[in-house]
Amino acid sequence: MAIDFAKVPSPCFVLDEHLLEKNLKLIASVKQRAGIEIILAFKGFAMWGAFPLVKKYIGSTTASSLNEARLAKEVFGAPAHTYAPVYTPEDFPGIIESSSHITFNSLTQFERFLPAIQQSQKPVSIGLRVNPEYSEVETELYNPCAPGSRLGVIAAQLPNKLPPALEGLHFHTLCESKSFDLEKTLEAFESKFGKYFEQIKWVNMGGGHLMTHKDYNVEHLISVLTDFRQRTGLEVILEPGSAFAWQTGYLVSTIHDIVENKGIKTAMLDVSFAAHMPDCLEMPYKPRIVGSHFEPQPGKPSYRMGGNSCLSGDYVGFWSFDQELNVGDQVIFEDMIHYTMVKTTFFNGVQHPSIGIWNDKTGFRLLREFTFEDYKNKLS
Repeated sequence: MAIDFAKVPSPCFVLDEHLLEKNLKLIASVKQRAGIEIILAFKGFAMWGAFPLVKKYIGSTTASSLNEARLAKEVFGAPAHTYAPVYTPEDFPGIIESSSHITFNSLTQFERFLPAIQQSQKPVSIGLRVNPEYSEVETELYNPCAPGSRLGVIAAQLPNKLPPALEGLHFHTLCESKSFDLEKTLEAFESKFGKYFEQIKWVNMGGGHLMTHKDYNVEHLISVLTDFRQRTGLEVILEPGSAFAWQTGYLVSTIHDIVENKGIKTAMLDVSFAAHMPDCLEMPYKPRIVGSHFEPQPGKPSYRMGGNSCLSGDYVGFWSFDQELNVGDQVIFEDMIHYTMVKTTFFNGVQHPSIGIWNDKTGFRLLREFTFEDYKNKLS
């Protein structure tokens, strides 16, 4: 059953529960067949209204801050695998309390906070993020292995023997990548860090494994992971973000004006690329719109989509449509659940989209509306 967008308020992020469960089933299958652990990365998808469904298939999550770690323990119901680029003394007691695993970005941070973990007497598995100095990611903003990267320890900075308290190594080099990219990364990782495998218990291969993409080679991924696990005897952990919510929902918006300048028509929406879809400007990329032609078509009406903030560059375009657009028409952006809600802002004080879930049996359920108080309370 397709979503009845007439029943969805504008603006609104709406998750299709059926599509999310389809992704969850595939991820759970990879986990079982490869004999590994797959956990949900909150940095990509932290819609806690969907946690009851997620927990049917996935038992753990990964956090990048104290707030995310608390969300894991207090809302998801299980302590987090936590990694942050830097920890602070103020946050670290809460990090310990809310985590089953804690990974450090540097040896200095490890040495600084190890005593706090030991004094807590809480069973926490400790890891270290390493940088294999290899990545297939082309956009530098998303490349953690770019020269001079602040993320992870390179092999030349490690002693021949790891500190006894370290139980795992963590690398993260992918971004919506293929299994063959992981295979190449693993070769670089093993060549630089394989000598430590007998000293550790687990390897966390980070996120970016877009296994729910229609063109992803799931069988190859399972083969790569199974081979690594069997050869090394190590526990393997993946923590994808995008894969969970890939193509599971929409951002519903409405046209409130159409402006024209030198032959360019821009549909002015009640959403903002800068505030609500920042990856469209950062990556950059152009999302698909329901009922549109993704590439401009000769002879058909074509438009840019304009956001409602005052940023001059708050627009993306062009799309073509079979009919002229009008004020009041809905514009429905596809694949707007992962890396959207987690990155939205209240820039300009523009109305934040509501959040809802569509279920084929029960229809639309509104989870959250945002008010002036939400905007006000973010400031001081």
